[in-house]
Amino acid sequence: MTSRSDVLDEAPNQSPSDDTAPSATLGGERKRSVEQITLLLFIVVPFLALVAAVPLAWGWGVSWLDLGLLVFFYFLGCHGITIGFHRHFTHGSFKAKRPLKIALAVAGSMAVEGPLVRWVADHRKHHKFSDAEGDPHSPWRYGETIPALIKGLWWAHIGWMFDEEQTPQDKYAPDLIKDPAMRAISRQFVLWTAVSLGLPALIGGLATMSWWGAFTGFFWGSLVRVALLHHVTWSINSICHAVGKRPFKSRDRSGNVWWLAVLSCGESWHNLHHADPTSARHGVERWQVDSSARLIRWFEQLGWAYDVRWPSRSRIDSRRVAPDGAAPRGKEPAEAA
Repeated sequence: MTSRSDVLDEAPNQSPSDDTAPSATLGGERKRSVEQITLLLFIVVPFLALVAAVPLAWGWGVSWLDLGLLVFFYFLGCHGITIGFHRHFTHGSFKAKRPLKIALAVAGSMAVEGPLVRWVADHRKHHKFSDAEGDPHSPWRYGETIPALIKGLWWAHIGWMFDEEQTPQDKYAPDLIKDPAMRAISRQFVLWTAVSLGLPALIGGLATMSWWGAFTGFFWGSLVRVALLHHVTWSINSICHAVGKRPFKSRDRSGNVWWLAVLSCGESWHNLHHADPTSARHGVERWQVDSSARLIRWFEQLGWAYDVRWPSRSRIDSRRVAPDGAAPRGKEPAEAA
């Protein structure tokens, strides 16, 4: 089952000029061992901090400052990913004025989930082959038995990132490679990672005028925050393609997982997203929390975002699964244009 997305998801196979080659966006089509080791460190160290956070909070407590740093930088990076990397850069759900576009690229980079161009290329490929052969991170990769699904969930959650083969960036994200500012931000991923990890420590240290405040700011606002955001984001790849309600017809197994909605900033309403990939709103029912859509609405009202692809009620209904499990006749989800 192949879930085709909009024209951005199937970007033409263009070969950028030498000065805009994929290597210029940090990383080519094969992942080097040093990249894999670095990736492992960025996964393991924050995860160990997340595990240690529970006994530390129980024994020593957590200050309001540290909690505030965790929450602020979590949602800054999360919305940078969901609004910026995902809805804007990958799917073109809205157009952004240049300052907002740059701000979203930087905020998404501070989530420490990889360079902009690589992230977008991987996600466009995911939509082109969703839950079919060619999908970079489908939990159904190994089959449908319980052992196969357990193995597949691990692959979809973390394992796929260590695959040596990389998505061709010039094929799936030529538009970003051609944009000097976006290409530069993608190449500066290490810088934005340092800023993301360093700011909570700097703020904590200055606010308390102590090294201990800097350490706890770094522990909660950097390490614990990054680990939590990583696993929530990866859960969209794994959990939301294995379980959840499927009220809309899509060509894959994407599902809505309500208990991830707040932490994922609305991304866990994943079934509608795969049924209508260019929609700026994923939580389309009145009770479905989607903070990313709310922020896009505010950006639109401020004049920072325009040509927003808000789904109409008729468009939403045309993608619903009929009571008998089949899509309404003549209302099968259209491939986004």
